[in-house]
Amino acid sequence: MPDHKLSSFISIQVFIFPFKLTAMNSPLQSKPRGVIETALALLLLLILLFDLFKVLSVFFGVFTYAIIFSVSLYGLFESLVSVLKNKRKLAAFVYALLLIALVALPFIYIISALSDYAVNAQQWITDVKANGVPELPDWIAGLPFIGKKIIPFWQQLQADPSGTLASYEPQIRATLQRLISGGAGIVGSALELIVGIIVSAILLTSGEKVLEPVYAAMKNIAGVNDGPALVNATGRAVKGVAVGVMGTAFIAAIFAWIGFSIAGISFAIGLAAITFFLVVIQVGPLLVWLPVAIWLGTNGQTGMAVFTTIYGIIVLMGIDNILKPVLIAKSGKLPILVLFLGVIGGMVAWGFTGMFKGAIILAVFYTIFNSWLGKQQNTVQTAV
Repeated sequence: MPDHKLSSFISIQVFIFPFKLTAMNSPLQSKPRGVIETALALLLLLILLFDLFKVLSVFFGVFTYAIIFSVSLYGLFESLVSVLKNKRKLAAFVYALLLIALVALPFIYIISALSDYAVNAQQWITDVKANGVPELPDWIAGLPFIGKKIIPFWQQLQADPSGTLASYEPQIRATLQRLISGGAGIVGSALELIVGIIVSAILLTSGEKVLEPVYAAMKNIAGVNDGPALVNATGRAVKGVAVGVMGTAFIAAIFAWIGFSIAGISFAIGLAAITFFLVVIQVGPLLVWLPVAIWLGTNGQTGMAVFTTIYGIIVLMGIDNILKPVLIAKSGKLPILVLFLGVIGGMVAWGFTGMFKGAIILAVFYTIFNSWLGKQQNTVQTAV
């Protein structure tokens, strides 16, 4: 190669080489920056989601009650809107006012009843100090399993009240602490219930527009076909649990009113309202019928006390523990086994809100599995 051509070639290569080197190294340099930036963005997103979860976890109970009322009473709310000539805000105000009144009245009744019990307990203590401990009622002594254990304690209490109470002081303190914590829990549940009613009124005011962002997000995540299917499956599961909880509480209240009326309780309607409230907040009817049975027994109505006990165990407890899962499964418009397992497993794992979590998890899994199975069948048919 001539010298001038060689020099021209070398000068061109020297001129072009830095650009080749930059082009070769730029992907290697920019790729690590892209990975690091992506990792940092994901880390910040996870931190944000974790903090968001911690903030909203305080309101999980409120949102649960809001979902229950919104889904269960949607039809009645729309009827109220029609009566009020499509004034949705006015309908929401009336709806919230009526529900809060229904919740507040039993709660006020519970407080007044507890104050009456406190007065009676104080009178009983005064009588014991003056006249001694009375004889144990025969119906209590004849109770299976626990009657024989109560008799020696009661005899010891009659012989030495102060010494007996002093020996059982730790157990008495523990019982009082449980009663106080249980009362505080009921107060907290009542407040959550009231706030949940207000939130449900806000949701019902917006109507179906509330679900539009959910449908849009699920279409982007799961696809145009599978996204709405998953939302609908979640809605059916939530509706099943909500209708099941409210339906169980309503049925338990009716049967409680019937049973207490048969037992001759003058305030049977008030006790039925308390039963409805306690079943909704998942405390159960035990705190209603058991004190009633004890009250009847201490007033000499042994037959009605035994009837109330049997009625409470078989009928009221049966409604709360057996009918509720079945009613939830049937009202969810999904296979009964799917929602039944979801509700029972969710309650065992997470408590009250677990009914919704378990039902939603199994309903979504069932929907995804059916969608995948349908796609596989279509693939096989296409191949054939």
